[in-house]
Amino acid sequence: MDLNPVTLAIPIYFILIGIELLAEQFQRSHTYRLNDALTNISCGTGQQVVGVFLKVLAIGLYTWVYENFRLFDIPPTWLAFVAVFVLDDLAYYWAHRTSHEINLFWNGGHVVHHQSEDYNLSVALRQGWFQIVFTFPFTLPLALLGFSPVQLVMAHGINLLYQFWIHTEKIDKLGFLEWFMNTPSHHRVHHGRNPKYIDKNHAGVFIIWDRMFGTFQVEEERPVYGITTPTASWNPIWVQFKGLTQVFKHVSQTPGLLNKLKVLFYKPGWHTPEQGGYQPAPEVHREDYRKFQTNVPYTVNWYVFVQYVFTLGGAAYFAFIESKLPLDTKIICALLIAWAIVSAGGLFEKRRWIYWLEFARPLLSAGVIYSLIADSALANLVLGVGMGLSLVSWLWLLSFRSVFLNEELKELQKI
Repeated sequence: MDLNPVTLAIPIYFILIGIELLAEQFQRSHTYRLNDALTNISCGTGQQVVGVFLKVLAIGLYTWVYENFRLFDIPPTWLAFVAVFVLDDLAYYWAHRTSHEINLFWNGGHVVHHQSEDYNLSVALRQGWFQIVFTFPFTLPLALLGFSPVQLVMAHGINLLYQFWIHTEKIDKLGFLEWFMNTPSHHRVHHGRNPKYIDKNHAGVFIIWDRMFGTFQVEEERPVYGITTPTASWNPIWVQFKGLTQVFKHVSQTPGLLNKLKVLFYKPGWHTPEQGGYQPAPEVHREDYRKFQTNVPYTVNWYVFVQYVFTLGGAAYFAFIESKLPLDTKIICALLIAWAIVSAGGLFEKRRWIYWLEFARPLLSAGVIYSLIADSALANLVLGVGMGLSLVSWLWLLSFRSVFLNEELKELQKI
């Protein structure tokens, strides 16, 4: 079982999102859109699944440094925990800051977290699947000092838990806490694409690091959220790789090895003088900004939502038991979860090929679940329920087939 605080807190995340949605109803505000929120959650789900494979490398390297090169033996006391928590937050600040200021780090991992054009608790779950590759080296000095892997995982997990609640517009400024803690107001600035807000307020828990190192910006007007070149997709896999494709396209178009390296390791927006020089973020205003949006009938939205609930249940169960599964089973489960979250985005975008593949997915999922518990007394019951749900899914899909057939006709008419 995974004892990472972030994994254990998954139910709490969704309870708090539910509370925020209730507040929306009373306040008649509109900070949630179903397609955006589910894409955010899909990115978080994918990060947990990919993390099953990548965390072995990150924690493995940390453990290797700790066991072979640590300078001290730091016992697991409360004082030690306070120390590792503060030092890990400082390491997080620099890892986070470089994730914004180095083009490869930004587009290779962190840009995903900033793509949403909304700002609500679901955005906290929108994470880059490969960001750990660029950020975990910043924790290695803690291994050298002698903080054990368990101490690091607990401190870093609590740090990430803290950051969940600051992704909201429902909480205004918090008085004296604004001076030393990261708050919703400070973090709204961090997610703004307004030029004066870009690359500000990188703190995890303590905003003092931004004040100390010159990256602090107070919230003035409410930001316009998102990135300067909107992703314009609900596909959780494409949003992970779009930034990298743009970087490598830029590299291929830039002459000279030194300039190519500058594209990778200078700030996003860097170009050679011949390409026009550094390109700063353009001005943007809330009153005339238009978010990316696609529209599908309510029956499609409800179908995606219901299927998504089952997907989340399966993904959560996988996160808790993955340590007991053989590698081939882990890979099969990961691919199945990836298929499910891509289907959700594809249906929102009215992708025909996703629609037709969706007929196979529920039944295949039932078969995989059956194979995992084939020796259980409940196996036959689970298989029967799975087949029944597959039949319901097929009938539901057929009920809105005209939506996707019409899209197919539009494409044919363009040819």
